[in-house]
Amino acid sequence: MASNATAAAAAKCPGPMKAASQGAFQGENPLDYALPLAILQICLVVVVTRGLAYLLRPLRQPRVIAEIIGGILLGPSALGRSHKFLHAVFPPQSMTVLDTLANLGLLFFLFLVGLELDIPAIRRTGKKAIAIALAGISAPFALGIGTSFAFRATVVKGAPQGPFLVFMGVALSITAFPVLARILAELKLLTTDLGRMAMSAAAVNDVAAWILLALAIALSGSGSPIIALWVLLTAAGFVIAISLFLRPVLAWMARRSPEGEPVKEVYICATLAIVLAAGFVTDTIGIHALFGAFLVGIVVPKDGPFAGVLIEKVEDLISGLFLPLYFVSSGLKTDVATIKGAKSWGLLVLVIANACLGKIGGTVITSLFVKIPVREAVTLGFLMNTKGLVELIVLNIGRDRKVLNDEAFAILVLMALFTTFITTPIVMAIYKPARKTVPYKRRTVECAPGDADGELRVLACFHSNRHIPTLLNLVEASRGTGRRRLTMYAMHLVELSERSSAISLVQRARRDGMPFFNSKEQRTEQMVVAFEAFQQLSSVRVRPMTAISDLDTIHRDVIDSTADKRAAIVIMPYHKALHHDGSFQSLGSPYHAINKRVLREAPCSVAILVDRGLGGHAQVSAKNVSFAVAALFFGGPDDREALAYATRMAEHPGVAVTLARFRPSRLQPGEDDAADEAAVEAFKAKMGAVKDGSVQFEEPEARTREQVLETIESLSGFNVFVVGRMPPTAPLVERPDELGPVGSYLVSPGFWTSASVLVVKRYDPATNPKSKRFDPKARPPAATEEDALDEAEMGRAAVLPVAQSPMSEIA
Repeated sequence: MASNATAAAAAKCPGPMKAASQGAFQGENPLDYALPLAILQICLVVVVTRGLAYLLRPLRQPRVIAEIIGGILLGPSALGRSHKFLHAVFPPQSMTVLDTLANLGLLFFLFLVGLELDIPAIRRTGKKAIAIALAGISAPFALGIGTSFAFRATVVKGAPQGPFLVFMGVALSITAFPVLARILAELKLLTTDLGRMAMSAAAVNDVAAWILLALAIALSGSGSPIIALWVLLTAAGFVIAISLFLRPVLAWMARRSPEGEPVKEVYICATLAIVLAAGFVTDTIGIHALFGAFLVGIVVPKDGPFAGVLIEKVEDLISGLFLPLYFVSSGLKTDVATIKGAKSWGLLVLVIANACLGKIGGTVITSLFVKIPVREAVTLGFLMNTKGLVELIVLNIGRDRKVLNDEAFAILVLMALFTTFITTPIVMAIYKPARKTVPYKRRTVECAPGDADGELRVLACFHSNRHIPTLLNLVEASRGTGRRRLTMYAMHLVELSERSSAISLVQRARRDGMPFFNSKEQRTEQMVVAFEAFQQLSSVRVRPMTAISDLDTIHRDVIDSTADKRAAIVIMPYHKALHHDGSFQSLGSPYHAINKRVLREAPCSVAILVDRGLGGHAQVSAKNVSFAVAALFFGGPDDREALAYATRMAEHPGVAVTLARFRPSRLQPGEDDAADEAAVEAFKAKMGAVKDGSVQFEEPEARTREQVLETIESLSGFNVFVVGRMPPTAPLVERPDELGPVGSYLVSPGFWTSASVLVVKRYDPATNPKSKRFDPKARPPAATEEDALDEAEMGRAAVLPVAQSPMSEIA
């Protein structure tokens, strides 16, 4: 009898799964064993969540939406309704392993969140952002407590009152800081006044949410207030111990990891072990293991490469594989079928309405009180209503501690999904910041006779700091003389990938996107030194900027900034990088596409810079500049624009310019012949005015392709080639890329040189149809502070400055 009862119990409650099977050929099902089943689950989760992220990409939804939906679809609400699928792929005996892996991934992810959190920046948050954050927490928290009474009277009758009130208040008052950063960057609002205000308020909200969550966890224990008090006091003591004892140890590791040297493996291993140990301590205290990992991340020093190496070692594995398991683990606990009847659906509507009313209403009212315009205030309210991972953490802890039942859990998960999903489309509908379509006449380097003494504005883009020396040396050589001043807007193009941390994005989101100051990253410090030194030693004015976008849309930032800054030419980096053997290797098709889109849509001339190390790996001071420039002239508008740029370079006392004019064979005269002759004669006049022989003119007898190639090869000793993109000549290579028939040859393996190449395309509205949206007859907008500064330095004012808007008074 006893044996029969034991067998029945074993059949009813299957034992723990073994780790690995002996294989299908041995007659064993791999899905009955923990390791192959976990592998299948991870692969399935990654495929489903990434597939949904791809499908939702046109809607510009953050990836967290796809992960939440993917978890729900794999759970009992959709695919899990098939018991055969659920018991085969997610059997009950595998859930312990799945939850353990998911929480382990979540633990290290929260370590990364703490690692990227800048506490000093939060301390410097302005009063307006603090007021908005406090209102955005207190109003929904109060409505959450009110909503909890309706829940306890209907679907959660047996829940403990105190913890349930706190959990409901926290669930409704959270703002997802990382998700909000992604949404703002996707909508290109991150560097706007509105975006900075939203991120500052969300950072304060995030810290407050963690404190409230710790309180809720402490209260959800045994119910004894004495025990809850002990938990809170012990947790406070642990925080103090972390600050006093662990911080110096981590600082010592960081100091012993200097820039330029690899971080020792023992330091990485020790830090990750400390994360696990801290998680163990906080779990023992009773406030969940996540808090220990989060606190360790906060106290890791952010100076030097130590923190960056930790992120690189951990982020891809955790964010890509293990974190999605947490969303699926939540989805497997979410059964939408438990929401049935008018009462339950009414509660869902009630909790969504109260969440939106509290968060949006509190934020809007406070924003209006601090004199933020109505449209910006409403937009800020919807942005602050974004939910995300922390919301799911709160709900899962509440469910595990029996504070929430399955029905309440499903209702609150759907609330978080709905409020986050509506954020992007609503913000796109109600808030469309006006782009500065500043009317300006000079859209080319070649200027009208009356504008010969005007300022030349250059928007120079770069992907990494290795491009900076060549860029600075080129701009120095192009600075002109006298009143022909040059202003350089140096735009750092930063890819907004899934690996981009929310905090690092915020640190870069300065006025006009200037990331080069008040940042602790070593690479950024190198940029600071380069640009500050260049501005001090040269007459060129430098305005650093940053564009943070997806590579598919970052060209729009370049184009819009071109119009905002009234640039005459945009300099884009070539999409291929130079290797030590002199060959070029592509950075990828997205970088190629950026250049092609800018060439097609820019409202001014465009140049592609092929970097072969002009001046070496350091910026050359103005007095030491000694470059030889070869301008290859075949004719046509692009070549005339390239010649105008070379002519400007000839004004520099350390630059020698040689114009090589080619007359390719033509069946009939071209319509640009007269303009070409005028451009060449103007250069000859410049040559006559220069007495030191640094400006020369050559007209080789090169009419056939072979003669042209031979002539160009004889010029390989120059430092820079300046050519037009589409001259009227046959291609010198079989398959020219965006550099055109001549430029493509200058970067081909068949032409051996150490010279950098500047390929210029002249602005032409007829061939740039999309650039017509920058209407030159449009009414000029109000000047920004930087425009007023620029015009004051030039000694004239093209636009009148107006009073500062309330949104720009953000501390």
